[in-house]
Amino acid sequence: MPRGFQKIHLSILAFLWQSSQLCAQSDWASEIRTWQAEMNASFADAETSPLTPKALKKFKTLPFFKADERFVVRATLVETPETVPFEMPTSTARKPVYRQWGLLEFSLEGRAFRVPVFVSIDLMNADGYGDYLFFPFTDRTSGGETYGGGRYLDLRLPASGTEITVDFNRAYNPYCAYSDRYSCPIVPADNFIDAEIRAGVMAPGEGNGKKH
Repeated sequence: MPRGFQKIHLSILAFLWQSSQLCAQSDWASEIRTWQAEMNASFADAETSPLTPKALKKFKTLPFFKADERFVVRATLVETPETVPFEMPTSTARKPVYRQWGLLEFSLEGRAFRVPVFVSIDLMNADGYGDYLFFPFTDRTSGGETYGGGRYLDLRLPASGTEITVDFNRAYNPYCAYSDRYSCPIVPADNFIDAEIRAGVMAPGEGNGKKH
């Protein structure tokens, strides 16, 4: 292959790779905007909103961190089949039964983490929830920029293999952050992530709930 033609060929390949990366970033950003819009719509609807009637009248939007791809991590799901079901404490006397499905192993801010992830025994046999994983967590922003009781992520078991994408930009507050009429699982101590996860939903705004 002539040297000049080879340079042109490599330039085209580099351009195509950069274009594909930009398209992927654009698609991801669009998906996050859609998710945020759906969250806002749910909170604005009196039928589905966890807000008190007074807070609902003032509601405009949830406070979100700016979407940041640094908080999208590829994790390895290590199953822990020896674990047994247990009653998870909640913000009320209710004690739903969960089982630790496994550990999520991932790197964030240059550090390695192994954090438990759970399955709800009640939901395991419910339609559409057979592959549902519950990932509650606290981090160094908890009690400051984010709700003190921690946040939740909804994950799905991978169809094959052990890799799973954990997008902290989709982290949301438990409903008890907005009203005492809800019963929410308390984040286990082992689910503390020693990093500032400035992604997802922030602490409730003034008049829209509790910070701690």
